[in-house]
Amino acid sequence: MKNLVILISGRGSNMQAIVDAKIPGARIAAVISNRPDAAGLAWAAERGIATAVLDHKQFADRESFDAALAELIDGYQPDLVVLAGFMRILTQGFTAHYAGRMLNIHPSLLPSFPGLHTHQQAINAGCRIAGCTVHFVTAELDHGPIVAQGAVPVFHNDTEATLAARVLEQEHRLYPQAVAQFVAGRLSLDGLRVLVADEKPTNARLAVPLD
Repeated sequence: MKNLVILISGRGSNMQAIVDAKIPGARIAAVISNRPDAAGLAWAAERGIATAVLDHKQFADRESFDAALAELIDGYQPDLVVLAGFMRILTQGFTAHYAGRMLNIHPSLLPSFPGLHTHQQAINAGCRIAGCTVHFVTAELDHGPIVAQGAVPVFHNDTEATLAARVLEQEHRLYPQAVAQFVAGRLSLDGLRVLVADEKPTNARLAVPLD
């Protein structure tokens, strides 16, 4: 059984998808938020999952917050730390501490459109496809070895909201699958590449066909 600690800042819809997936061999040890008002905390608590809050506003700088956060996380003896809408830029020391055992999902097809407002960026750039990326976390924001990507079409009349909703559906499908692969021991790192055991050579890891 592998312990998972999930970090959220809001409602935690990806956290909910992972919990609801009931991944074999995974135990959700805790859900932690940097925001006391994060709606996902109540959702997790209602399902008997331990929750904790560490308010970043109570710390003088990122380094002191990240140090306290790591101490809190490590108390749950995590095998994997899962970022699920955790809206904090993490320090190099924190990411190094969890190197190879911390995942994030970003709402774009990385390396395109890191940062915020990814859906509007894709629309403005005239992209025909958009999507999401599950990746191992490194010190560089929204970078790191890619585990899986899910693609959706971009329609001519899309708004940021409509595209975001379509991508979010793929996030909820893709993230639990990637976490399950980690828990099953199927993921390994080869430099910047992620190798997936038993993956077919022709599998491009796209969530949906585009036809």
